[in-house]
Amino acid sequence: MPTLDPGRPGLRALIVVGVAAALVAAFIAWRSQPSPEPLPAPSPLTTTTPGPPPSPSATAKVTVHVAGKVRKPGVYSLPAGSRVMDALTAAGGAGHGASTNSINLARRLVDGEQVVIGIPASAPAVAGLPSPESAILDLNAATPDQLEQLPGVGEVLAARIVDFRTAHGGFASIEQLREVSGIGPRKYDEIKTKVRV
Repeated sequence: MPTLDPGRPGLRALIVVGVAAALVAAFIAWRSQPSPEPLPAPSPLTTTTPGPPPSPSATAKVTVHVAGKVRKPGVYSLPAGSRVMDALTAAGGAGHGASTNSINLARRLVDGEQVVIGIPASAPAVAGLPSPESAILDLNAATPDQLEQLPGVGEVLAARIVDFRTAHGGFASIEQLREVSGIGPRKYDEIKTKVRV
């Protein structure tokens, strides 16, 4: 059987056709690759003025009475979530020589409470304020520090009274103190004449 000999011109033609086929195949393979899409232009950043962190309600307020050794004692309405330090600032700061060491300045304020600045527990009445021993505390407004001045009430029990007040939306009567864990009949009898609602 005779072999097919394309000859020199035929060989060149086959090589050209083969190279062209390889180039077409490479071009098709290159075109079929996924091309990355350009990212959208970044949206312009909106500038906001720095402010306090958002609170549960923009209109929520707490009203507190700041008394004692402050420059401007009085009743102040502050944003919900404010701290004792905010109340002190609203009242113009502590008066000359007043110490704030016995007060937790980082504690959150409770609506209706009284914050007394610079009057130690053993101090007599100052500027018309009763001494802590003779004061009748409002269970719905007293701070944990004030509650600790009640007979037999320490830091833990004062925190339980505040937790009960928060969980139940305040005290409706003095008798509800009996529902606070750690207040038995004897302790209740010692406390009941020194508190009100």
